[in-house]
Amino acid sequence: MTKEAHASQIYLSYAAWADSEGFEGISNFLFRHAQEERNHMMKILEYILKRGAKVKVTAIPEPFEDPANMHACFEKVFSHEVDNTNAIYKLVKMSLEEEDWATWNFMQWFVKEQIEEETLTLSLLDKLKIAGGEKASSTALYSLDRDLEKTPDDAKSAEEVTANNP
Repeated sequence: MTKEAHASQIYLSYAAWADSEGFEGISNFLFRHAQEERNHMMKILEYILKRGAKVKVTAIPEPFEDPANMHACFEKVFSHEVDNTNAIYKLVKMSLEEEDWATWNFMQWFVKEQIEEETLTLSLLDKLKIAGGEKASSTALYSLDRDLEKTPDDAKSAEEVTANNP
C-alpha cells in the first residue's frame, strides 16, 4: 500500500516539474498516473479491510529530486515501476507459499497492471530515444508533449494481440 502511495507521490512530483517546464501534456499524463497509483493504494487498503485485517498506514518516502531532463524523468519512472513490480511479485510469491488463494487471486490484477505500466513507460523511453534521448530537441519534446496529452493511460496487453491486430 505504501509503495503505491509513494508511486503516486513520484508521479505527482514529476507532473508538477513537467508543468513548471512548460510541458502541459506530459504533466497531464503524469497527474493522471498519480491518481491511478492512488487508486491502486485504495484497492489494497479496501482488500485488507474486506479480509478483516487491520490496515497500518505508514509514512511515504519523499519523491526523488526533479529530473535533469525528460529522458531522466521517464527513466526514473520506469525504474520505480520495476521496483513496484518486484514488490508485487514478492506478495504473489508469499501468498502462494502460504496458500492464501484469495490474496493470490487478488494480486493477479496487479501483476497484469504492472505489465501495462512497464510497457507504457518503455514505449515512452523508446520515443525519447528516437527523439535524441537526453539531448532531445525542443521540437521533439513539443511533439511528445502534444502526443501524451491525448495518449490513453493503458498499454495494449500482449494477450490482446493477434496476427490481424498486432
